[in-house]
Amino acid sequence: MAQAAAERPKRIRIGDLLIAHKVISQEQLDTALAEQKKSGRKLGRVLVENGFLTEEQLLAFLAEQLKIPYIDLRRFHYKPETARLIPETLARRFRAISLQDTREGVLVGLADPTDIFAYDELSRALRRPLRLAVVKEADLLQTIDRVYRRTEEISGLALELEQELSSFSVDLGELAASEGLTDAPVVKLLQSIFEDAVQVNASDIHIEPDERELRIRFRLDGVLRVQTTADRRIAGALVSRIKLMAGLDISEKRLPQDGRFNVRVHENKAVDVRISTMPVQHGESVVMRLLNQLTGILKLEHIGMPAPVLKRFRELIHTPTGMVLVTGPTGSGKTTTLYGALSELNRPEFKILTVEDPVEYRLPGISQVQVNPKIDLSFARVLRSMLRQDPDIILVGEMRDQETAEIGLRAAMTGHLVLSTLHTNDAVSTALRLIDMGVAPYMVAASLRGIVSQRLLRRICETCAEPHELDPATKTVLREEVGDGADRLTFRRGAGCSHCNGTGYQGRIGVFEFLEMDDTLARALHSGSPLDFVEAARRQPGYQNLRRSAIALAAQGHTTMAQVMRATFGLED
Repeated sequence: MAQAAAERPKRIRIGDLLIAHKVISQEQLDTALAEQKKSGRKLGRVLVENGFLTEEQLLAFLAEQLKIPYIDLRRFHYKPETARLIPETLARRFRAISLQDTREGVLVGLADPTDIFAYDELSRALRRPLRLAVVKEADLLQTIDRVYRRTEEISGLALELEQELSSFSVDLGELAASEGLTDAPVVKLLQSIFEDAVQVNASDIHIEPDERELRIRFRLDGVLRVQTTADRRIAGALVSRIKLMAGLDISEKRLPQDGRFNVRVHENKAVDVRISTMPVQHGESVVMRLLNQLTGILKLEHIGMPAPVLKRFRELIHTPTGMVLVTGPTGSGKTTTLYGALSELNRPEFKILTVEDPVEYRLPGISQVQVNPKIDLSFARVLRSMLRQDPDIILVGEMRDQETAEIGLRAAMTGHLVLSTLHTNDAVSTALRLIDMGVAPYMVAASLRGIVSQRLLRRICETCAEPHELDPATKTVLREEVGDGADRLTFRRGAGCSHCNGTGYQGRIGVFEFLEMDDTLARALHSGSPLDFVEAARRQPGYQNLRRSAIALAAQGHTTMAQVMRATFGLED
């Protein structure tokens, strides 16, 4: 039942009401009140954090007492223009969002609908009657981040910079290098770009000059999307400022350059930025990888491995010797998996060394080396030196050549745990790839302990998920893969909504193939027969290839068959 328009919320004693309705006990309330007095946080938040009741229980109780609706924002379809009726500063300050605009007034979702001051301020700002609803705070903050994108601000700043460059005869490099110009449009534009990219969890920012325009794109959930386009004349100022931030040579425009810098964005978040510049036909293309130091390193249990695979993988990385490989194409999450393993292994009793190109995340307590081809600091050279540093665990960023692979495998044979990556299609072909690189089969058989192959698939948006009937061609492929059981499987897709920007997807999920070396596989590998090895791998108990694992995820409703086809049906049998 909706609240009457323009009716101010009543101040209620939530603690007393919860006791009266036997939701919590007097003892629990006393504990929460004592903690609230110390911390100054709201009583409801303290009760939830102490586990006396869930947030859903609290919000449903509030809604019932105040006679207002409780709205699940994850499943509520709103118009972005309606949501933006409340200025961003007020939305964030009062934890509020406008959801519907009707003749009766504006429906406003609040994390705390008992906040009378918030009601009064929002009424003044909207100049309309308010109808209140209660919403979950975490969902509200995510929705606010989606709604208040900086697209218009970025376009406006790009236009402002274009006008400034048109009005004066200015050397672009000098403009970007002027440290005093903290309020210059180029600085404001970059700050807005970074803030927007972090807000929407973009992994990369692409700045690409074309013949007539400058295109700025973000990579979101593995897919590039255009953020804005601007006049090509601002490209020089933008690229020069970025080069200056990364300590690169702003006068060198004929050669590629690499660097990194740290940028502070909203809410005091610091993000490491890895930059690569490359001369193209109409200027310089810049790609910036955003590495959030706070959220970048996931624990192993959070990367999405199925429980049986996670258990076996953990057992492998806790063995004192041997090599464990994580494989897949670029952007498949290999680094995330390896850093998760290192994070778990990082204890004072272990000496851990890494050699990477480049060092993506800085790990405290671990000695990390970045290769540098300019001074012949290669993987192989660093690895040879590492073995004289008395390490227990070594991470090699990538097995790129025979020499690196042989040194890594020898280290695994002589008492070290070696973690590394390889660019192969699946787990089975990985061991054979090492032999193709020129490594002796006996060395691979003796040192290799296990292989994880992985891909990242786009996750279906839960807000707009709906049942989906597969087309005949996909059904045929599915029957070939899983047999008669294909007809009993059900699938979903995202219809597209405001929460996923009409894509039907939100976030990504990992799919994994795990192969553990045993005596049978080692003998097949040692014999040098690729066919025997492939057959032995497929007969291994519990083995499931990437394609079957991905189909299982789609049948569970986590992703679509379109994603499964895209990620795994290009693999060779």
